[in-house]
Amino acid sequence: MLRFIFHVAIVLFLTLLTQIGGIAYLIALAISRLWAVRRFWLRAALFLFVYVGLTFATGLIAPIFGRVSLPCLASDANKLVVRSPIYCAFNRNYVTPQVGELAYALAEEMDKEFPGTTTVALDANFPFLSGFPLLPHLTHADGRKIDFAYYYKDADGSFLDGVTRSPIGYFAFEQPAASDEQRCKGRNDWLTGRWDLKAIQPLFPDYRLEEQRMVAAIHWLTTEGVTRFAVEKIFLEPHLTNKLGITDDHVRFQGCRAARHDDHLHVQVQ
Repeated sequence: MLRFIFHVAIVLFLTLLTQIGGIAYLIALAISRLWAVRRFWLRAALFLFVYVGLTFATGLIAPIFGRVSLPCLASDANKLVVRSPIYCAFNRNYVTPQVGELAYALAEEMDKEFPGTTTVALDANFPFLSGFPLLPHLTHADGRKIDFAYYYKDADGSFLDGVTRSPIGYFAFEQPAASDEQRCKGRNDWLTGRWDLKAIQPLFPDYRLEEQRMVAAIHWLTTEGVTRFAVEKIFLEPHLTNKLGITDDHVRFQGCRAARHDDHLHVQVQ
């Protein structure tokens, strides 16, 4: 009974983490029993082999279900890239074709306006099944949402192409000044995804926002993005909205129970 519960827990964990990991685990488990594989490292290798195969197959099958993958590697011809191979390995880089076209168009526009600029995508969606949660996000469940990393510069003001403060692009927050608008200040919600993660903030490099590129990207999203790709919402913390001089109604505050959005840009289409 304990062994059964153990296997169920692993299947649930891998499914929530990668969507297809639970299936890969069950296939590997069945093969290991059929072939009487006992050694742990052989079972682990078998699981990885099956998982890689399913991941490759997913990239071919997902378009049938209305999802396409974003690129894991940048190139001279393509200035859009997912921040880390981890996102691709965990199948978190899938979007609807509409959102995929938007991401490529944004990257092309940014490279055109600021030559040599790479646009970095973060979490998008899983490849299958609308409504399947992409934890810890609350809304990335239908292929219509995508997060973009901020554009950064170093202390000398030099642009850092394809670089983020955090290794995964998240959780390195732009802290508001005491005089900045802070709508959630003083709240103590017990059920919330708004984590400040104060303990790890000193670990991130002291890069600053590259404001020209940030403003240009948001301006494109709220103009061309709206008319061509039906951009519906962009989430950004109020203190950054004010700092960057953003006034468009498509740029909104996500609320105090959702994750902070002063470390990444959340974009969703209709």
